[in-house]
Amino acid sequence: MDIIIVFVSQMFVELNNGFKIRYDEYGKEKQKHILFIHGLGSSLLVWRDIPQALSEHFHVLAVDLIGFGQSDKPQADYTIEYFTEFIRDFIRKIGIKDKDKITLIGHSLGGYIALNYAIQNKRQIDRLVLIDSSGMLEGPTSLLKQYLDAAMEEDVDLRFKKVTSVFENLLAEPYRLLPVFVNIFISVIDKHGAKQAFQSAFKNSTSTCVKEDELRKIKDIPCLIIWGEKDRLIPVDHINKFRLIENSESVVIIDAGHSPFVEKTAIVYQRLLSFLNDK
Repeated sequence: MDIIIVFVSQMFVELNNGFKIRYDEYGKEKQKHILFIHGLGSSLLVWRDIPQALSEHFHVLAVDLIGFGQSDKPQADYTIEYFTEFIRDFIRKIGIKDKDKITLIGHSLGGYIALNYAIQNKRQIDRLVLIDSSGMLEGPTSLLKQYLDAAMEEDVDLRFKKVTSVFENLLAEPYRLLPVFVNIFISVIDKHGAKQAFQSAFKNSTSTCVKEDELRKIKDIPCLIIWGEKDRLIPVDHINKFRLIENSESVVIIDAGHSPFVEKTAIVYQRLLSFLNDK
């Protein structure tokens, strides 16, 4: 069976600092807001059809983080605080006011950013979803080191092999990898500033942790923690560290790796919809 990838027209917004940011927006007429935040080296494309499917019920945004995807890639120190400020600026620019409630759904690095934003802006957050989140690492795992090495590789042929190997290991089953996503990653990492952004974000996100007392500060925010059973990048036992969030529930997705919404899209979508609609 042939796989057809359909790309929708790209939307951009210019922040007050002049940087152009790529995003998708669905269900603009809806009252409840959701923002999807992707992981390291990724882009909004990783979410597949989930944002659009949820727009039947919510106003949904998916953004390319500054430094990644089709967004601008300035020379900067890509700390978690830098990303947090970026999310704040983006939300405001889109027209969501500080007094408006918003749900954040973050994957991997995006989970760390969403968590940090929620800690700093508790009153603004309606709900929080963390998917195979970083933020509690005590240094890079072996596969994370391989990911950095693959991204920094200069030899074209060798880089393709390394990226393919890493992407296969991000999945529960290697055969599920679509080669087009290896090509997309390589085309983006070759853009000016992309490698510096990747390396900086990698260093900062793997050398810092959220403190336990900070996790306890968001006890009033309903939180869903999702993890892939066969995650080799951030192993599933990390889910226990995030269970310190008092008002949280967690679910392990069987036969899924680091991005369970890629391998088990329908299951993750139903989990999200149930959690987001829960009174």
